[in-house]
Amino acid sequence: MKIGVDIRVLMDKQYSGISEYTAKLLSEILHQDQNNEYKLFYNSYQDLTERLSVWERGNAQVKGLHYPNKIFNYFLQKILGYPLIDQVLGGVDLFWSPHFNFTKLSGPESGLKKVITVHDLSFLRYPEFFSRRKNFWHQSLGVIKELQAAEAIVAVSENTKNDIIELAGVPADKISIIYSGNNVTKRDWQPDEVNACVEKFGLNNPYILYVGNIEPRKNISGLIKAFNEIKGLGEEAIQSGVVNNYENLELVLAGAPGWKNTRIYSDWQASPYRNSIKFIGYVSANEKEILYSRAAVFAYPSFYEGFGFPPLEAMAYGVPVVCSNVSSLPEIVAEAAVMINPNEPSEIAQALQLVLTDNRLREKLIAAGYARTRLFTWEKAAAEYLELFKKIA
Repeated sequence: MKIGVDIRVLMDKQYSGISEYTAKLLSEILHQDQNNEYKLFYNSYQDLTERLSVWERGNAQVKGLHYPNKIFNYFLQKILGYPLIDQVLGGVDLFWSPHFNFTKLSGPESGLKKVITVHDLSFLRYPEFFSRRKNFWHQSLGVIKELQAAEAIVAVSENTKNDIIELAGVPADKISIIYSGNNVTKRDWQPDEVNACVEKFGLNNPYILYVGNIEPRKNISGLIKAFNEIKGLGEEAIQSGVVNNYENLELVLAGAPGWKNTRIYSDWQASPYRNSIKFIGYVSANEKEILYSRAAVFAYPSFYEGFGFPPLEAMAYGVPVVCSNVSSLPEIVAEAAVMINPNEPSEIAQALQLVLTDNRLREKLIAAGYARTRLFTWEKAAAEYLELFKKIA
């Protein structure tokens, strides 16, 4: 069988979110499957030969085009319907899109089967969380039409499957749930690596950690309000836990700026404890893991997640997690986290305070977190994808 894969999400030098998902999953699929032939499609105006050569192997070939993305997406694919990507690849039996994109393929008469992975439909559920530009992009993609036309859809959680059924009108029997793997495995870092990270970000005090883009959907304003409430306790003595008092506690926000984040930065500037709140920007994979290894607690009060990698990553490093009780998060973390209503900053604050001060609870969460992460592996995800490809083709 010849399988086409859209690897345009791998064009960025720095992987995160869906690009990291695609890279890890595709790597494992190619490792497990030595029988099928894979043709990987990309488009980039820049020469990415060196970066993409890692995907070339015995049964995998990379082939692409070199148009500016705006011309390729909006003019060639959207307006002209040219070129047909499966024909660029020399013909395939099945084409897998690991994310939404402008993708013009041969019609049903060709026998080509189409599989799309859906990470979330947040742009349909909560369009107010996105900029006009992002909403225009999503509308231009014609997501609902594409989902209805696909032979099979992979949802990364039960919550995402339910959203596809409700918001896109897709029959349930066309949707398979395949959980993502966990992105990190705990390892011991060399002191010089840890010290370099600590010095770079000024992490000399205990801290609450958040990892993710800086955007409204992640509820960072709510987290800042919760942090203000905790810091207001000041020098109140603590008998146990990981902090002696709240005087030196910091909030570390690691992630690239997203969109519509003016209010987030305004809430930060308005905080009487703004000097204890650190926006440290995008961090490398190694820096992210070192941040996890030193965090007192991980906070993820997001309003909506299709899956939610960061809580699992934190658990892999033995960090107690406080996260929202909405969308897919209860499904992913189960009993291994303290869950809160993301609309209630005081509830977030109380949960964080409890985890910071209750040693017995911390030990329980750490043990449950380790057990939970073992359920999510890329080996399992890849095997389930291969079964689906075989079934569909």
